[in-house]
Amino acid sequence: MDVRRAFDILPYQLEKFPQADCLAAKINGNWEKISTQQLKDQAELVSLGLRKLGIGKDDKVAIISMNRPEWMMADFGISQLGAVSVPMYPSITVEDYRYIFADAGVKAVFISNQDLYDKVKAATAGQSIPADNIFSFDKLPGARHFNELLEMGKGGDKAELERMKAAVQPDDLLTIIYTSGTTGNPKGVMLSHDNILSNCRNSQPFVPVTKNDSALSFLPLCHIFERMVTYLYMQNGVSIYYAESMEVIADNLREVKPNIFTTVPRLLEKVYDKIVAKGHDLTGVKKNLFFWALNLGLEFDTQEDKGFLYNTQLKLARKLIFSKWQEALGGNIRVIVSGGGALQPRLARVFWAAGIRVMEGYGLTETSPVIAVGGFEPENNLIGTVGPIIDKTEVKIAADGEILTKSASVMKGYYNKPDLTAEVFDEEGWFHTGDIGEFVKGRFLKITDRKKEMFKTSGGKYIAPQVIEGKLKESPLVEQAMVVGDGQKFPSVLLVPSFDELKGWCKRNDVEYTTPEQIIKNDKVQKMYQDLVGKYNQSFAQWEQVKKQVLLPNQWTVETGEMTPTMKVKRKIISNNYKDLIESMYS
Repeated sequence: MDVRRAFDILPYQLEKFPQADCLAAKINGNWEKISTQQLKDQAELVSLGLRKLGIGKDDKVAIISMNRPEWMMADFGISQLGAVSVPMYPSITVEDYRYIFADAGVKAVFISNQDLYDKVKAATAGQSIPADNIFSFDKLPGARHFNELLEMGKGGDKAELERMKAAVQPDDLLTIIYTSGTTGNPKGVMLSHDNILSNCRNSQPFVPVTKNDSALSFLPLCHIFERMVTYLYMQNGVSIYYAESMEVIADNLREVKPNIFTTVPRLLEKVYDKIVAKGHDLTGVKKNLFFWALNLGLEFDTQEDKGFLYNTQLKLARKLIFSKWQEALGGNIRVIVSGGGALQPRLARVFWAAGIRVMEGYGLTETSPVIAVGGFEPENNLIGTVGPIIDKTEVKIAADGEILTKSASVMKGYYNKPDLTAEVFDEEGWFHTGDIGEFVKGRFLKITDRKKEMFKTSGGKYIAPQVIEGKLKESPLVEQAMVVGDGQKFPSVLLVPSFDELKGWCKRNDVEYTTPEQIIKNDKVQKMYQDLVGKYNQSFAQWEQVKKQVLLPNQWTVETGEMTPTMKVKRKIISNNYKDLIESMYS
């Protein structure tokens, strides 16, 4: 059978490779598994329950929850009615929820816990969402539990549901995903069933998974990357286990022993930094061996055979050192797919050297999301690029360097915003990504910056801040960086140290570590960061080199409003928050 609509995935998996552990979550210390049949049955009850509430075709239903099986039950249950899911980040503000509920015209909401219930109650005050249409996955005082909806569904009209399913077309709207813009209100990206499913089909040849594999899922399902990958997993019979939280991810990896997971670069950076920190704590021969292996790894190249001596040494390094990296990830990892931001080339090199293949992908919510992805095979993976363009997808580079694309995966438009939709499509139908890029070796796409984030110095030279920031963050001692200097003589940078790494540096260099506020004022620490910036400056042209840096004691977070939920810096807000400090660098 064909998978033409999202909910077709369930009967397809049931027919081709029914799984006893289609989805799994840890409850009270045990991994509880849900079979393909159970998931299909529960999704049907969700549909029938929502129908009892009067939810029908094109109605909007919000899902606000961390990853868990109920998220997918709700997702499939909504789509079977021809209704539209509106997934949202649990971390956004009450004001954001209020705006999205009103903009989308949401009629019902699924939430997971007390904190989200309180936020949603505050956001729906005065709106047209009845309190009886808010359902909680956890049992909460005063809230309707998810089981109530399932019970309502048991008395539903199954024949009507089958008629509603049959009426859903591949081009119908499946979901509206609100992207957290770095300025202004979020925009609702309209994606059809075929937008996302075509992306699954066209990405499939690059993702080596089978019905014998399991995946650990921890990137938010409200993000299009994890959502599309979940649909792709399910069409291949991959069992999906939901991580409990980021705090115990290492334990979950050891328990589940997955073959694949998707991640963002920051998590891989943290894994790498922890491993290197442990290496620094070693002594004698063990320490020497560790850094010998690490340095070998940093020389790894997917495109080049480095000869007999290097290959022999690498084989030994994998046995003595890198095998422990494999064990830390569960022991069965075959591939990691990284997206949502630029991956440091040194990380890709070291993980590939360790026998852990990292596929870096690129795309946007508006493109469902994948446009390009580095392959599992070394010949299709060029480190420092986001790989070849996926099947049935067109890409061209505009005269100003902007990446333009056309495919069946490109969105229907921004909800309620025809003016913004018109801004991103040209007369020939090309979608303008807003990213600057180039092709390397003819077929590998390389992203160099965001078009809107580039700025000019007073000397008229263009600065691409992301490239400089990415270089600085290659140092384990740098947690966050934001380059400034629009209209100024030279670029400067706001730096947030990685304070865990800085503690280790202080210990090794006989500097007393006190508090973040105090240590950033220490002369030796200031000099060290100045030298570090100077070292990375050598990679850039004279006008691109950072002349001044300021160390900050606090991380930028989603909660402070300085980061988007996808962990991108909100440049305007940070610039405003540190206005005086930035001006002092140029006074």
